[in-house]
Amino acid sequence: MTDNLALRLEDLTLHFKTRNGILEAVENAQLKLAKDRSLVIVGESGCGKTSLARAVLRLLPKNVARYSGKVYINGTDVMPYSNEKFRKEVRWRKIAFVPQAAMNSLNPVVRVGDQMAEPLLVHKMVSSKDEALKTAREMAGLVGLPGDFIQRYPFELSGGMRQRVIIAMALMTKPGLVILDEPTSALDVLTQANIMNVLKRIKKEFDMSFILITHDIATSSELSEEIAVMYAGQTVEASDAARFYEEPFHPYSKKLMASVPTLRGEKKLEFIPGQPPSLINPPAGCRFAERCDSEFDKCQKEPPLFEPEEGRRVKCWLHE
Repeated sequence: MTDNLALRLEDLTLHFKTRNGILEAVENAQLKLAKDRSLVIVGESGCGKTSLARAVLRLLPKNVARYSGKVYINGTDVMPYSNEKFRKEVRWRKIAFVPQAAMNSLNPVVRVGDQMAEPLLVHKMVSSKDEALKTAREMAGLVGLPGDFIQRYPFELSGGMRQRVIIAMALMTKPGLVILDEPTSALDVLTQANIMNVLKRIKKEFDMSFILITHDIATSSELSEEIAVMYAGQTVEASDAARFYEEPFHPYSKKLMASVPTLRGEKKLEFIPGQPPSLINPPAGCRFAERCDSEFDKCQKEPPLFEPEEGRRVKCWLHE
C-alpha cells in the first residue's frame, strides 16, 4: 500500500541544458521503497544515480531543461510543493542527504559541533543552541565518535571520522529517509567496513529507511534489502536483494554480477563490451541493446517495465 512506502517515484525525469544539447540524466525513473527498508541503487559511473537522488531532494542546478514526474513521500506527492515549502517541510525534516565526497563538505574553519547543530537551528527544531549541541554529542556517539569531538575542527579528524560526522549530521533531524551517495568511495577498505557497520547499526536501532547509491556491487550487498539497477538514466531492474543476487533478470544486471569476484570457488570474470550511450540524443530503443548478447529485432523499440515475478520489475523485452 502507498501509505507503507517511504518513497515512490513515478516517471521521474530530469534533463539538463548543455552546449551540445539536452542531456537526459534521468528518464521516467520508477522506484518504490517501503518504510524501514534499505534500497541500494547500482550502476556504472554516469548512469544517473546521483542525478536521481538530487531530483528526489530537489537539489537542482540552474541549467535544468525538464523536471517532471511524481515523488511520493509517505504517500504524499511533493512535486506540487513550492521550493520554499519543500525546503521547510521535506528536505532535512523527512529526507536527509549524505553527498558524494562528503568529507569535503565540512567547513574547515567552523567547529564540527556547530555544523552538526545547524539543521536543528535552521528548522527551529530545538529551543536553544545548547540543546542542539547536546543532540550533536548524542549523534556523534551513535556513529562511534567521542562526544568531545564536536569541539574539534574538520582538519583535526581523519577521513573516516569526517565521514561519520557527515552521517551523524544527516541523522540530526531524525528523518524517515536518508540518501547516501557513495558514502565509502574515498575510504580505505577497513574504514569502509566500519562505516557500513555504523549504517547497519543505525538501521537496526532507528525506524529509518536508507537509499545507498554505489557502483560497488560487493559493498551494496552489506546493506541492501531492495536493489535497483540504473543504466543510461533509466531504472532497468528493481527487485528484493536476495532474489536479485541469486538470479538477476536484466542482461545488464547479469553482466554486472558476472564482473564481481567471489571468495569461494573459481569464477571467470566477465566485462561489458563497449560503452554506455551518450545521454544527449540516446538511442530510441533499449539503451543497452548495442552491448547486449541477447539483442533481437524488438529491442529497436523501448521496452516498458515488465513484472515477471511479484515484486520484481525489469525493463527488457526478454521478460515480456
